[in-house]
Amino acid sequence: MRPWLAAAFVLALLAGCGGADHSPAGVVRAWSKALNAGDNHAAADLFAPGAQVIQGPVVIRLRTHADAIVWNAGLPCSGKIVALSTSGATVTATFLLGDRPTSACDGPGHRATAVFRIRGGKIVLWHQVPDTAPPPPPPAV
Repeated sequence: MRPWLAAAFVLALLAGCGGADHSPAGVVRAWSKALNAGDNHAAADLFAPGAQVIQGPVVIRLRTHADAIVWNAGLPCSGKIVALSTSGATVTATFLLGDRPTSACDGPGHRATAVFRIRGGKIVLWHQVPDTAPPPPPPAV
């Protein structure tokens, strides 16, 4: 193989990888980044077909990629990760909520916690759980 062709092949492989972190924590970070950027398609790409979403008493199956896009688009808040813990394929993330590019958050400044289960680099479970952190202090007057 010609040296320039070999170099081009290696560069193509590296570009295809995109440097993405497919670890469970990396998937959660990528989801948060996509959501915060208003990129519902990229956020949906991180969900496995048939992923389960639990928010309080509501349990939803995201059977298709289109379902995942709609679900992500319906989230009113962005979320800056302020705490992250991993145990195997399970990640618990706490987010500081804020506005999204396309919507005003219904709880800006509050925290929300979700448990993610990751399999094969995809989210198979997203479960919002009660946040145990104290509420944010009131704004200074």
